[in-house]
Amino acid sequence: MHLIGIPLRKPSFAEFTAAGVMAAGLFVLAIGVARALASPLGLVDAGALLVVLMWACVSARVGIHIGRGQRHLMANLLVSAALLGAYQAAWAVVA
Repeated sequence: MHLIGIPLRKPSFAEFTAAGVMAAGLFVLAIGVARALASPLGLVDAGALLVVLMWACVSARVGIHIGRGQRHLMANLLVSAALLGAYQAAWAVVA
């Protein structure tokens, strides 16, 4: 499968699990830094951060690396924007 001309690969279960653990660790670190700087994130902002961190970790396992050129960066930004749009739409329905 290809996304904007980038060949994608299917990560194994172990790779997907490692990406989830990495995203959770980065999320906890970011929340801790935000609290240490006396500007804690709200519930919606923290959730958006988790969505973007999860995609960033999974995208590296799928084969989208932002350091490999403009197509990779564009793919990452498009998927991140789509995920954040869906996240905001879900919050709009709930609230």
